[in-house]
Amino acid sequence: MSTTESIDRRHIGLDTWSDENILDALLDGQRRAIAAVDSAKPMLAAAATAIAGRMAAGTGRIVYAGAGSSGVIAALDGIELLGTFGWPEERVAFVLASGDRLAPFAGGEEDDAHAARSAMAALGLGPGDAVIAVAASGTTPYTLAAIETAGGFGALTVGIASNAETPLLRAADVPILLDSGPEMIVGSTRMGAGTAQKVALNLISTLTMIRLGHVYDGLMVSLRADNLKLRGRAIRILRHITGSSEEAAADALGRCGGRIKPAVLVLKGHSPEEAESILAEYGGNLRAALGRFR
Repeated sequence: MSTTESIDRRHIGLDTWSDENILDALLDGQRRAIAAVDSAKPMLAAAATAIAGRMAAGTGRIVYAGAGSSGVIAALDGIELLGTFGWPEERVAFVLASGDRLAPFAGGEEDDAHAARSAMAALGLGPGDAVIAVAASGTTPYTLAAIETAGGFGALTVGIASNAETPLLRAADVPILLDSGPEMIVGSTRMGAGTAQKVALNLISTLTMIRLGHVYDGLMVSLRADNLKLRGRAIRILRHITGSSEEAAADALGRCGGRIKPAVLVLKGHSPEEAESILAEYGGNLRAALGRFR
């Protein structure tokens, strides 16, 4: 029996326990999930390095695939790339058993391998793309078909599962085992396994974006300043990097269409056009572009 479906005898009589003891046990499960991610750090780094390598050419897509709660957790990570890192919408895609519907889940969807193959084929994948497929069990037919199809098109494949020696991990170029152990509520992988998935995906995507130059000094230098909150954040970022006044930072940001990286160079004395040219020369890497003038 798979680990995520195993009965943990430590939790026999769980429903008779006190609230405090139940919560202690739940938290202990969450700690085990984090420990599982810690053990997987070498493979998380390998995944981020491989994905960044595919994305560096400027055309590849990051595709998230999964079913049920695993699919939703994966999709949330991909959605956050847009606002946090200014990642282009056309460079992220989702292949979910539920399609555009996040809930409720229909039981048979996760078994529909044909639908997964069709959805992957429709993307027109190629060697420049990277697919992250997530399934706690490591055996979900939909997710397995998705990663196998992606690999057939030459895309990089990353598989994340909570059970060892499973088909999903065997099919992946970069297999990531998150051994979070038996679930406190047997089979409810939104809990321990889900926490491990969420953390692991966050680490992979954040490290990837750092390596692609979307972070400077822990700051979101590629964020989209398209509302008052983010505009204020962008101005604070500009002031931190350049030491400029609030007024000058706001002016530069406006001249650059709300984009932080060129605004930094404008505050260093360049025109918006020159700023764009310099950034292009350095692949959009702000630190490298600023290094030119030191």
